[in-house]
Amino acid sequence: MTTNGGSQPVFCTIVPPHVLDRLARNEDPALSGPARRSLEHDAYQRTHRRLTTVIGAPSVAPPASAAADQPHRTIYDAGHREDLPGTKVREEGSEAGPDATVNRAYAGLGATFELYLNAYGRNSIDGEGLPLDASVHYGTDYDNAFWNGEQMVFGDGDNEIFLDFTIPVDVIGHELTHGVTQHTANLAYFGQSGALNESLSDVFGSLIKQYALGQTAAEADWLIGAGLLAPRVTGTALRSMKAPGTAYDDDVLGKDPQPATMDHYVHTGRDNGGVHINSGIPNHAFYLAATALGGHSWEKAGQLWYDVLTGGALKEDALFADFATLTVRAARERYGAGDELQAVQKAWEQVGVRTP
Repeated sequence: MTTNGGSQPVFCTIVPPHVLDRLARNEDPALSGPARRSLEHDAYQRTHRRLTTVIGAPSVAPPASAAADQPHRTIYDAGHREDLPGTKVREEGSEAGPDATVNRAYAGLGATFELYLNAYGRNSIDGEGLPLDASVHYGTDYDNAFWNGEQMVFGDGDNEIFLDFTIPVDVIGHELTHGVTQHTANLAYFGQSGALNESLSDVFGSLIKQYALGQTAAEADWLIGAGLLAPRVTGTALRSMKAPGTAYDDDVLGKDPQPATMDHYVHTGRDNGGVHINSGIPNHAFYLAATALGGHSWEKAGQLWYDVLTGGALKEDALFADFATLTVRAARERYGAGDELQAVQKAWEQVGVRTP
């Protein structure tokens, strides 16, 4: 069920299409080939996602034996094919095997489940114990990871630009959070609402990593996808919430295009109106609020963002100012006129988004 009625035909990948577009034009076939194939795979999955929305996805319920406070994970090996889900290789409660990719996917699904349950009392992605399925080793040199509305899918990367997509736990958390948004605010995937959709996935992806590592706001790196870029790439991650626009500056990938404030908002028709680009603005606002409040970011700043995501007042076509206004309201309702309210108001002010 979604809060705002119906489910948007959204297909979301961790690597933005504009990055793969640039790689696909490279003269080196070792770089362009995997990128082109990845774009073709993504186009197919995007169409499949749209058809699933029209026809209806099968309803998946947790097994009768599943405990409400435990995940129900199943990992499949796609065997470098594109048929999903693949061969079952690990299920809930089974021991780790020799495939590190399988083990990382299993652990990442668990880390995501734990953050949402322990911090916010949410039982899995849909709040009702949805089983968490994932397929690894998808395609050949597939340069992406995605949530298709039903399960997670991970590529192995091309080992030239991208490594195995199960390496960063925040990538797993990011994509699964698209599922949470799908079942709650259901934000439209275009323009500012789409950038909010992406930002919320970055926010909770980062919180999942911080929770798993037991980090405070001051200790966190605030990077999305650290460890994903191959050694030849001049960069640290896909995105930086602390300093949008600084995650990479590479002769092949180009320069990270994310703005940190509304002064540099990017108006574009690409990437669904720049959803992966302008998400840097609300990302930075969250970073500023969380670090101003200190301590564990999931406890106060994260709680406020979660309140807004799941509260029912966030419209599908929300603008940054709409979301910001709701976070201010949530801070006032939960904490009163104290430091929390001031931190949230100042954070949005610093990125150029007005609030009451």
